[in-house]
Amino acid sequence: MPSDFNIINALNYLAQLPALLLWLIFLMENIMITILVLFFGKIIHQKYSEAPFVPYHYVAREWKICAWTNILNTLVTYAGFKLWEHGYVIIGIDISLIIITDFLLLFIAMDFLMFIFHYCIHQTFLYKIVHQLHHQAINPKPIDLFILHPLETISFGALWLILLTLFHFNIYSVIIYLIINVIFGLAGHLGIEPLPVKVRSLPLIKYLGTSSFHHNHHLKEEYNFGFYTSIWDRLFGTFKS
Repeated sequence: MPSDFNIINALNYLAQLPALLLWLIFLMENIMITILVLFFGKIIHQKYSEAPFVPYHYVAREWKICAWTNILNTLVTYAGFKLWEHGYVIIGIDISLIIITDFLLLFIAMDFLMFIFHYCIHQTFLYKIVHQLHHQAINPKPIDLFILHPLETISFGALWLILLTLFHFNIYSVIIYLIINVIFGLAGHLGIEPLPVKVRSLPLIKYLGTSSFHHNHHLKEEYNFGFYTSIWDRLFGTFKS
């Protein structure tokens, strides 16, 4: 690798690798994300669960669906990389305030797009075909973040890739967004609420999609369709605290 190694050089280096090796790298990346979600989910659950503590229990069927979701997420990752390689996705590398503004745009735009997609699924025949699988978890646990119908996994990935092709974002903003996305995904499927009421009542925090916010969606499916925030649910009358 060149001595002036940076993110663009890293991407160019990956572009030179054989397709199979690239697939394996992206697969290992997604598997590592899953491992971290399950690990930190266990730690948080153990620390904040009310007595008596009951550890998470995952069955073979859940592991199988989780594995397929990882494979499909790898497909999305690979597709995004190829879109960048062929010039359809353009990313900036400037270290400036644009990192913050681009991240906020990504955060709000994806939250809105996923809210619309999520709401539409619940209101149509797609619920039984696609989304009901995820809602088999009344009291979610970390692995439920990956318990998705294949069409749903691909659809969420497609929303993400379409946004990246339509607009140019800073690469550091993209990385920050992807990390935050995993954190919110984990928080929404803890099955417990680690944040005290006083913290959840703070001016900005109360508009975020906390653990209890998404847990309430699993309990009452006609409410709380947002992912990162409750803004759209509050605007469209589907919010429930």
